[in-house]
This record gives sequence, C-alpha cells and structure tokens, in this order.
Amino acid sequence: MQVQPPIAMLAELTHRCPLSCPYCSNPVELTARESELSTDDWRSVFDQGAAMGVLQLHISGGEPASRRDLTDLVRAAREAGLYTNLITSGIGLTEKRLAELDAAGLDHVQLSLQGTDAAMADRIGGYKGGYDRKMMVAKWIGAIGFPLTLNFVMHRGNMHQLSRAIEMAQEMGARRIEVATVQFHGWAMQNRGALMPTREQAAEANRTVAEARARLKGRLVIDYVPADYHADYPKPCMGGWASTGINVAPDGLVLPCHAAQTIKGLEFDNVRDRPLADIWQNGSAFNAYRGTDWMQEPCRSCERKTIDFGGCRCQAMAIAGDPTATDPVCVKSPNHAKIRDLAADFSAQDEAPMTSRVMDKTRG
Repeated sequence: MQVQPPIAMLAELTHRCPLSCPYCSNPVELTARESELSTDDWRSVFDQGAAMGVLQLHISGGEPASRRDLTDLVRAAREAGLYTNLITSGIGLTEKRLAELDAAGLDHVQLSLQGTDAAMADRIGGYKGGYDRKMMVAKWIGAIGFPLTLNFVMHRGNMHQLSRAIEMAQEMGARRIEVATVQFHGWAMQNRGALMPTREQAAEANRTVAEARARLKGRLVIDYVPADYHADYPKPCMGGWASTGINVAPDGLVLPCHAAQTIKGLEFDNVRDRPLADIWQNGSAFNAYRGTDWMQEPCRSCERKTIDFGGCRCQAMAIAGDPTATDPVCVKSPNHAKIRDLAADFSAQDEAPMTSRVMDKTRG
C-alpha cells in the first residue's frame, strides 16, 4: 500500500517530571535520564522528520522543561523547518526561559491543567504550589504572545470543574482548550477505580461541551475526547494506526502511538540504529495495523472501518487480550458488554486508592 508521510511528530524528550499525575500516559517502566537521546541525537531526529514530510513537532515528556537543552532543541527544530508546540506543565519554566524559547522560534504552548483550583490541581499533580505556578506561567505566556492551548484532563474527581475550565481558557486568552477525558493506558490503567467517570458524568460532559462549542464558536476551539468506556463507537485512534503521526520516545524508540509498547509481540526500532523514514515505511510495528487488511470481523465488513479504523489497538489489547480485535468501546464488538461492566464497576469505587506516577529515583 502507498504510505503517506506523517504530518506530526511527538518528541518525548524525557520521562522526568516534577508532577506525579495518576493518569500519566508515560509507560509504567519509565526511561532513565542516562538513556535519553542527546541534543545531537534529537537534532538528527528533527532533521530526518522534516526531510520525510513532518510539519508539526509536539515537544513533550514527562516535562520537557526538565531538559536543560530545551531552548537548543527548539532552535534546532525551527532550523529544520518544523512548527513547534511545547506541551508542558509549566513547572520548570521561568519568564526568562520563556523569552529565550520565544527567541529560539517556539510557535505555540500547550499548558496542562489538573484542576481549576489549587486544592484539586495540587492534589492530582502531587506538587504543592503547582497551581499558582501554572497561573504565573500562563501570564508570562500571554505577555510574550505565544498562542496558547489549555489542556484539561478530566476524570471522576474533577469532571464537575469542566465549565470553570472552559471559563479559565477564555480568561487566559487561550485559542483552544483540549478537554480530554482520561484514557486508560500507562499509569491511568493502574488507577481506573479512582479515575473512572460515571455514566452520568460522561453524559453531562457531553452536554457541557456541546453547549460551549455553540456559544463560543469563533472565539474558542474546544477539542474533546469523550469517555471511552461510556461511548458507543471508538475514536479513530491516531487517525488510523501509522497514518498521520509518529512518536519518538526518550531513548529513541520509534512508536506508532504513545501506548504501543503495551501490545505484546510488537518489535520497535530505535532511531539510533535505523533511519526514521525507513522505520516509518518498513518498520514491522508500523505495518502491523496500518490500513484495513489486518482487520477481523465485524470491522472488516463494517461501513465505519475507514472512519474509526477499528478503534484503539492498545485498548483492544488491554480489554480483549487481542490487538486485532474490534475496540471493545464499539457496540458491534463482542467485548462491548465487558467494557460497560468494567466502567460500572470502577466508577462505583468511591474510596479506591490512587497510585501516583513516580520515577524510580535510582534510575531517573
């Protein structure tokens, strides 16, 4: 099949982060600092990405500000001709450092928000004073003039704050807010009992987003990731496996999506050993679920197969134990009742313990 180049690259510079969010999408086995790609390694990745057709670079982590060479990396990406978006908690950024990033050519900032007040945000992020710091960083971002996206991850504990989060996005001068109901991969999978929203919360979030989109059309873009476990059809994960985006992990592993390592049997290439374009075109992990030929029934004969591409492969692995299965979110999946039962069971666990994301200090 004809393989088009990726539009976007997610560069996970590091897994180091001052926050300890229990829904972190980083793998449970975090990459140690000594295994991270060097400045020159990343410069080569950016050059290779631009040469193969990548347009947008999303600089992420962990917390990318944990890298002392962040400004140099932004400059290298701009020199390669990439549009640069910094995805950050704000912790580790100063007014001076933001000005340096501006001078280096940073195009856009995406700031995370764990809650709309200090009590919620600091509890979920596990960082005392984090909320106040974020508000200060948001003011610096506005003063410099960076386009801003606010990223609000929702779960059972903070879904009631959605309306206020949308208000805050307007007050901060954000052009966009990403309202993302927690996705159960990585650390979130360990915390489903504490994070799973109820069906009523999911329905209310749907109504709130629909009303806000109509009211704020032309003023604020609202990207919305609804609650998977309460949906009838899956989202088109990554726009289809290995079709539009490519991820590079801190140690150089190249992935079709951030959770791909949860799929047993896939082998991932490292950009230190193989050219990025070759990995994209010919890597076995990228070709495993590319297109539609790999699909089982009911996906194979479904009219939605080029709309949602069978849904999320990692979710199929997690719930059905088979990465080629129809995403259990889909009402046509034989495993749909299982995901509905899981949603009901986990959302009823009001006193469930919560495991915070922690990096092994001996490794990180």
